[in-house]
Amino acid sequence: MDEMEGVCVEDCTRCEALVASRSRIVNGAGPADADLLFVGEAPGAREDERGEPFVGRSGDVLDDALRNARLDRGDVRITNCVRCRPPDNRDPSTEELANCRGYLETEIDRVDPEIVVTLGKVPAEHLLQRDVAVTAEAGDVVDVEIEGTRRQVLLCVHPAATLYDRSQEDTFVDTIEKAADYTDAESGQSRLGDW
Repeated sequence: MDEMEGVCVEDCTRCEALVASRSRIVNGAGPADADLLFVGEAPGAREDERGEPFVGRSGDVLDDALRNARLDRGDVRITNCVRCRPPDNRDPSTEELANCRGYLETEIDRVDPEIVVTLGKVPAEHLLQRDVAVTAEAGDVVDVEIEGTRRQVLLCVHPAATLYDRSQEDTFVDTIEKAADYTDAESGQSRLGDW
């Protein structure tokens, strides 16, 4: 469990449906000073059970892509727009995203990553505040203001997209490779094998 001050949410009852469907709040995981911050949409069943983001099938796909890019999962930070599991694995509502936005903005601010990587359409649209054609825009780096600070956001398809549509695999892997270019060897977040 992450103990970053103001980022580790211990209790929240803002979203009635999410409070009813969750077994726990799933906070972000990874170093507090990671160069790469991956943002998904919400925890699934496995994440809710284990209390960590991206530990189900999508997490396996992400882990494989990180390894292929010679990155260690322990050197990146992974979080979600919403910290509680939506019922029936549905997308979080606009209100739920808004209720959790402050937690996400605080986490981005405290981590201060070189780049934020959105995993899928929901986090991309949430952070960019516009419609996103995620498949067409995957790999694009967008300069966006988040809580008063300009941030670079790299758009990426969701890892699950590769499970249901193999044609998304190259797009996903290429975007993770691009994200790896933002790591800083001096911070200890070098690619595996570079030292």
